Order: sequence, then C-alpha cells, then structure tokens
Amino acid sequence: MNKTSLALAITLATIANQAVAAGFIEDSKASLDLRNFYFNQDTRNQSAPSSREWGQGFILNVQSGFTEGTVGVGVDAIGLLGVRLDGGGRSGKAGIDRTPGALFPLDSDGNARHDYGKVGATAKARLSRTELRIGTLLPRLPVVTYNDGRLLPQLFQGGQITSQEVDGLTLTAGKLEHTKTRSSTDDISLRIAGAARPTGSPASTPLADSNAFYFAGGDYKLTKDLTAQYYYGNLEDFYRQHFLGLVHNWGLGGGNLKSDLRYFHSGSDGRNGSVAGRAQGYRSSGYWAAGDSKAGEVDNRTWSGLFTYGHSGHELSAGYQQVSGDSAFPFLNQGDGSTAYLITDRQIGKFLSAGERTWLVGYGYDFGKLGVPGLKASVVYLSGDNIDSAERDRKEWERDFRLDYTLQAGALKGLGLSWRNASFRSNAAADLDENRLIVSYNLPLL
Repeated sequence: MNKTSLALAITLATIANQAVAAGFIEDSKASLDLRNFYFNQDTRNQSAPSSREWGQGFILNVQSGFTEGTVGVGVDAIGLLGVRLDGGGRSGKAGIDRTPGALFPLDSDGNARHDYGKVGATAKARLSRTELRIGTLLPRLPVVTYNDGRLLPQLFQGGQITSQEVDGLTLTAGKLEHTKTRSSTDDISLRIAGAARPTGSPASTPLADSNAFYFAGGDYKLTKDLTAQYYYGNLEDFYRQHFLGLVHNWGLGGGNLKSDLRYFHSGSDGRNGSVAGRAQGYRSSGYWAAGDSKAGEVDNRTWSGLFTYGHSGHELSAGYQQVSGDSAFPFLNQGDGSTAYLITDRQIGKFLSAGERTWLVGYGYDFGKLGVPGLKASVVYLSGDNIDSAERDRKEWERDFRLDYTLQAGALKGLGLSWRNASFRSNAAADLDENRLIVSYNLPLL
C-alpha cells in the first residue's frame, strides 16, 4: 500500500467513527451530471479515417461536510460511467472510413468498449482555513490542470493542501502520483510529450515516466482588481517549472478590460538533464540540430498576454504568445488528452512548439442583451509561425466557433446545449475539421 492509499484509509476510518457528528451529514451535497457527447473529427489532407463517436456520460459527485471539532474531517467521492451509443468503426481495420478512440477506450480487437467507468475517493481534513485533501484530485492550477474536454474528466491521484489563513492570499502545495486519463480506466504514471522508450528497446517496452509531480504556489490579491501569482512544478526526472502571472480588471468606458499576463520558465530535472538519462527515454519534444548533445533536454521560456474587453454583451479579445528555447513547452501529457495552462490551448491545437509565435483574436456575444437569455456565441482565430523545424517556414492556424444555450425556465431549467466547431490547418501536420455536440444537465440529489 502506498503512502497516499494508507493516509486515505486512516482518514476514512476516523470518519467512520465520527459519521454521526453534526456537520458531516447536514452539510453533505450530491449531484449527478449528465453529459451526452457527439464527436466528429475529419482529417482533410491525408488518407486517414475520420473519428466519429457518440456516448452518454454520467458523473456522480458526493461531498460530505466536516465533522465538528478543532480538526474537521470528511470524505468526497466521484463515480464516472460512459456508455457507448455509436462506436465509430474499428481501429486498425483496412478500408474503414472512421475509427474510434476519441471518447472510449479500445478493446483488444480495436473496437470501442460498450461502456467504461472509474471511481475515486478523497479524504479531507480542515483546520481553521486550511484544508488537506488526499486521494482523487481535480487540480486547476497554472502548473497542472485536469482535462475535461471529452465524455468524462481526467482524474489525478495524490495529496494537496490549500490555505487561506491570510485574507487575499491562497497558498497551495502537493504531490501527484498517477492519473486516470479522460478515455481510460487505468492508473498510469506521468510524463511529457517526447518521452520515449530506452534507446534500442523493443516497441513493447513502456515509455519513460515518473510517479512524482510536486507543486506549490499561491495567488495574492494586491488590490480587489489585481491578482499576482507564483507557482512551481517539478515532474521528477523530466522538468522543473516556474510560473509568474498577473491578472488585472479595469473599468473602462462603461465596460471592463481584463489583462492576463503569464510567464513560464522551464528547465531539466534529474535524468532529463543527462545524455544517459535521455537515452533511457526521459526526453522532451522540440527541435535540435543533428548531433546536438542537448537533444531532448527541457529548455523553454514561454510568455503571453491576453486582453479582453467586455461591454453591453460584446466581448473582444486579443493576445500574443512567444515560445523560446530548444524544447516545446513542457506539461503533464500522457497522450490521451491533457490541458496546458496557455492562452493558446484550444479545441484542437495548443501552439506550444519550440520557437513558435502565436497571435489570436476573438469575439463573443451574450444574446441576453437582445432578450434571449442563455444564448451565447463566440469565435476565436489563432495563427502560429516561426516554429523551429528542419522544414522551413512551418506554420499553423486554427479557427474555433462555439454556440451555447441554457434553458432558463421550465421542467428542464438548466439544460445546456453546446455546438463547438473548429478547423485546424498546418503545413507540417494533419489538417482537421471537428464538431462536438454536447447536451448537459446537472441533477441535484442532496
């Protein structure tokens, strides 16, 4: 039994002895999220099958209150189930025009599973305004963010402590050990894009990975409109990363201008910092000249600024991001869907290659201002160039359109409908067109 599992078991035993305590039951909450998801991705410039799948997701969240006393304890649980409605063909079969794998894990014969599920539990303890959580985590931090872009969300396993003892200051620290990716039920270790098998090893050899991602940092409200951020992340044997951020809101011309500034500085850690370690597979993606002894070593600086002005239902945004260094931007990436805390992480692409410069513009409108509450639309365009590559003048662009409507009244009040359409084009990768249709509903149980 690892340390995380042991701590979880001890806390659950404590809770069992205090379950009748006031607060544990009275403050409990439970809800069931229903998510019907249709996914269609079409490859335009290659003779590759499209990906089309349809499924129904169920996400059960149960959160207890805390027991009474100086130290209150509690437990949360999450249960996830995905049911296949359309499997989308069979992966690897010759002559097929569509292949599964975007929403559901695959069986050994290449077919999407009829259903899949996963569960998690989190023990928690609270002292004053400090909370400890051990078990299943869904982090939302600049150095690690769980992915929720498909039928079921990604889950992490580890421990985290969050403190708000000082007004305006939130401190967070913890360690992650494993993850269940969004389309999988297995606990797997952590790695980055570029991780490989040891030099000369057979294809059946697992990719290099790590069971330790450490993180710490905080948000401090300098004023009611200005928040400063610093976070540190360390994936053992891969990289160390520092993040600085500033978020400012400014009332301007009857509207609001939001400025979001971000800077990441990432370098190698452990085996990634040596030629021998990189030969074992502890590598990063990026571009290096032939014979460069530093090939595969994390070396990255990424900065960006996103400015958004909202007024009378209109929202106009513009931003720029620059990636410097020999490696691509490093982040936890198990190859089955992951999220990077970048202004360019969008529906299809992430625009984080070594040397890449990206600008973006966007426009959104809330039709509530025209008497149609609950209806919103937005469009974003990104263009990236200067990507370091053996191929000259490598470029890519993406256009995302999104239309959302939430029912405001009636028996199905809160029912959400979403259409997300995206096109991605590149002179060095597959051209993709993608549609997602999502129907969602939250059903309170407690």
